Amino acid sequence: MPEITLIANNGKLAGLTPQDDARYQKFRRKLETLGDSCIRFEWREPRSGPFHRRHFAMLAALFACQEQFHDAEQFRKWGEAGAGYADLVPGPKGKPIAVVKSIAYHRLDQDEFSRVHEAVFEFYRSEHARRFLWPHLSNEESWEMVEAALGEFA
Repeated sequence: MPEITLIANNGKLAGLTPQDDARYQKFRRKLETLGDSCIRFEWREPRSGPFHRRHFAMLAALFACQEQFHDAEQFRKWGEAGAGYADLVPGPKGKPIAVVKSIAYHRLDQDEFSRVHEAVFEFYRSEHARRFLWPHLSNEESWEMVEAALGEFA
């Protein structure tokens, strides 16, 4: 399936590159001659680089002050599973296990990634997550830990 990257050029759509522009012109011709046929296409808003980096900086700040995980990737995946961004599949003994979905840059557009981001940090702020990450702290103290770690991003 051809991919096309479009930009607004003086109020009109145009391909970002000459190849994109050729694909866009082909798409426009197809629309003009569509008749009774149908056409399917997908649209994605590219992910914001600054937002992507902010998400991972927030994860790093929270990872640095928690006490349960020694691997940042496992910490991230636990947060994504806790946020519900996973599929439940039968485990080796039939008990359901969560398999975290991909957050690869090309898999999620900005809107989708924003929803994952919000759900992940809502989970990290939950009482369940805080009690696990800081088992010796009270609820208030663990809340303060999360907010202190994430405070610079507010």
